[in-house]
Amino acid sequence: MVIQIHKEMLNDIPVLHVVKEHLEREKTPLILFIHGFESAKEHNLHYAYLLADKGFRVVLPEIMNHGEREAEVSKMEMMFQFWEMIIHTIDEIEQVKNYYVECGLVDVERIGVAGTSMGGIITCGALTRFEWIKAAVVLMGSPNYEEFALSQIEQLKNNGVQIPLSNEELQKQISALYEYDLSKQPQILNMRPILFWHGVKDSMVPYQPTYDFYNRVKTFYQQAPERLDFITDRKAGHKVSRKGLLQAVMWFERWL
Repeated sequence: MVIQIHKEMLNDIPVLHVVKEHLEREKTPLILFIHGFESAKEHNLHYAYLLADKGFRVVLPEIMNHGEREAEVSKMEMMFQFWEMIIHTIDEIEQVKNYYVECGLVDVERIGVAGTSMGGIITCGALTRFEWIKAAVVLMGSPNYEEFALSQIEQLKNNGVQIPLSNEELQKQISALYEYDLSKQPQILNMRPILFWHGVKDSMVPYQPTYDFYNRVKTFYQQAPERLDFITDRKAGHKVSRKGLLQAVMWFERWL
């Protein structure tokens, strides 16, 4: 068995395309896997390998200002572009999906999205936009866009960082997140299978708000409770354990 890694460019979006050799030109289930802040697509190849081994076509896009798309900006400038990158990537993953669908390589009834950290946040936002997502895995992500954005601003202010935006401009940016905020519209999940994994000791993306969201949306899964799950790792910080990796693979194997 050979698993291939193709380095491709879709318009101006660099991607890695991972698939078993004998399935390369076949119609397969598709998983879009999105990396985190200050990471790059290559850093999630271990997920792609294990998923491809199960027969999935896995595509890992590069987020703007990262990896091959790295720009000459400081970490602080990147922080101020955090939500812009998220919204931009949500738009781009639909372009990526459409490309492989139009090539005749995707079973459109079996498309999943997953991501780590910022990629998990993007996954939550994508679920508000795209009904074609049939299953999802959120690793260290947050569905609470508005709440998380406000906490980021508060943290920056507490650290003495001068925010180069007026209060009105900040409010306008936060208001623009509303339509992507899964916590504001959980019914849009429509009982699609979704798995959350989060470490209790995570200092980057807080554990509790995501766990609270999970408990709240159980109401919407009463007819199919097995389609919603949350794995708590009490020892983990902002790093997915091997168990979390394997559970993510098993989730897609079960539901796609």
